[in-house]
Amino acid sequence: MARAIEHIEKDIAALSEAIAGIAKELQAAYSSYLHTLAPVMRQQLILASYYLCTQGYPSKFLQLSLSQRQKLQQGIRKASQKAAEKLISLTDNAQMEVDDAEQRDILLKYLQQLEIRASQEEEETEKEMMEEEEELEPEVPQAESPDQEQGMNYQKIPLPLNLLSLKTYSPDTSNPVELLKWQQQTEARILANLKHISSEVNNLLKNADILPSKLPQPILEAAAIASETSGEMMPGPPNILNLVIEVENEEDSEESGLTQIMAVNLRLGEIEFADSKLSSLRKQIRQILGRLHKLGRQYQHKQRELSIAEAEAAWRASWYEE
Repeated sequence: MARAIEHIEKDIAALSEAIAGIAKELQAAYSSYLHTLAPVMRQQLILASYYLCTQGYPSKFLQLSLSQRQKLQQGIRKASQKAAEKLISLTDNAQMEVDDAEQRDILLKYLQQLEIRASQEEEETEKEMMEEEEELEPEVPQAESPDQEQGMNYQKIPLPLNLLSLKTYSPDTSNPVELLKWQQQTEARILANLKHISSEVNNLLKNADILPSKLPQPILEAAAIASETSGEMMPGPPNILNLVIEVENEEDSEESGLTQIMAVNLRLGEIEFADSKLSSLRKQIRQILGRLHKLGRQYQHKQRELSIAEAEAAWRASWYEE
């Protein structure tokens, strides 16, 4: 039995080493992805702002003086550059800083959105892995215990409600669960930054009297989340939220009218679609995650096998005949 335990431990050590190698690949892939995403995001943000000023609300933009237009454009440039720098800073694993005042609520709201996006990507990776898995002998028995199955369902790993506690989060890169948690938190921060910069530029446009000053923020946020979680490309120009809402007449409550509202709404899927290199890097990340899931299932199986072997050895060591 001791030899069996030693053999299982060697298998786990080999799997841990392989997972650590995948961790380096995944972190390097995210570094390349974020360095590519930052300038593409900045370009798409400026294009979305341009569309709102020239196609969405041209008369409002024309009412601005030259200095007011330049001030607005300068504000958009500065905000977009700052957002790009924040995205690139996510590659610093030792300092995954979260701005308490700006992003706490954003991260909490986007956890549900992240889970939906992750499940969509999981479906895509499963399709790519099916042919490979059919050629290999199954590593796990067909009949699995409920807790074993739950342990292998990475998309259901609970994230801490307070992500602020993870400012200096550094995962155990030999543990597939910890590594996937890091990956999910990185995705959450990407979405949070896109949400924040969209809101910041919309505020600049409202302050310049381009967007309606009484833009209903709760409705805008709900529509933005709904458009992201739909998983479909929205009709119309990319990264623009187009709403038709009913507005009551303040003087006559019985009268109301439909008002069209447009605003900046950066969507990760649309940003990736606009750049072939970025799309390719996203596919590379999915492929690495597919390999991680495969090794993770083997890791979970070996951990359970080790627990059983140790429990059997402990039973024999403590059993005696009366």
